[in-house]
Amino acid sequence: MHIVRYLDHDDEQVRVGVRTDAWITPVNVPSLGALLALPLDDVRAAVDAPSADPVPLERVTLLPPADGRMEVWASGVTYERSRAARKEESTQASVYDLVYDAERPELFLKSVPWRLVTDGEPIAVRRDSRLDVPEPELAVVANAFGEIVGYTVCDDVSSRDLEGTNPLYLPQAKIYAGSCSLATGIRPAWHVRDAHDLAIDVEIRRGAQTVWSAETSTATMRRRLPELVEWLFAETHFPEGVVLSTGTGLVPEMTVTLIAGDVVTIRVAEVGTLSNPVVEGKDDMSWLLDTDPATREKVR
Repeated sequence: MHIVRYLDHDDEQVRVGVRTDAWITPVNVPSLGALLALPLDDVRAAVDAPSADPVPLERVTLLPPADGRMEVWASGVTYERSRAARKEESTQASVYDLVYDAERPELFLKSVPWRLVTDGEPIAVRRDSRLDVPEPELAVVANAFGEIVGYTVCDDVSSRDLEGTNPLYLPQAKIYAGSCSLATGIRPAWHVRDAHDLAIDVEIRRGAQTVWSAETSTATMRRRLPELVEWLFAETHFPEGVVLSTGTGLVPEMTVTLIAGDVVTIRVAEVGTLSNPVVEGKDDMSWLLDTDPATREKVR
């Protein structure tokens, strides 16, 4: 079971529903943000008892799982491998040791809903960067009350050479057209056995060749998920919920970089799969400026 946003081809309306296999059952809420404005018990009641007849998957277009006043944030240096990778690339390696060991985590805004892409849609590398990588991550979905509602898969695409030149370039390395992809579905938290023990794997394919692949587990995280959510909500309101990507433990060697034509596939056990082709530059992401969700069918 996954909570999804989708475009219904019959009446061209965007709805929230529950996906089970090849069927989606609508949930009686006007938006995903409206659902996440509810307390956890009410979210669960709405999701576990959808109120309309199911529709087949072929009659819908699945959309990114964020809308309205939602935001996507991200965490950094939450795994030992992430700390090591940042030290490899950076001229200021000590700052990554400091944040890894500190009480306060690194948190930053990653995307607003209209810039998000989802499964099958392109991600991008910057034209002014020479070292670009996927960052496979488990993402937490929290409601307006800071309660963990579910989980999804995130690719926190990053320009390593920009951040490595100067940590103050992090927003440019992390926030640009095509830099954030989320899987279509949110796996309800009550359907995940232990979010602190989930396998994560990633593969970069270039034609028929695997350029890089790796795997890890959320069990190796330095921080706990509720801790990250608590820090995020410490002095910020999220009236329609928030997605918080929780950092990566999978970073390629410095010789590996994404190029146009690659395909990145990320899997998180019990949560889902996310696969995206790679393009270069904002021009190939200009379709995001079109507010008509039907446009997404043309780029998949």
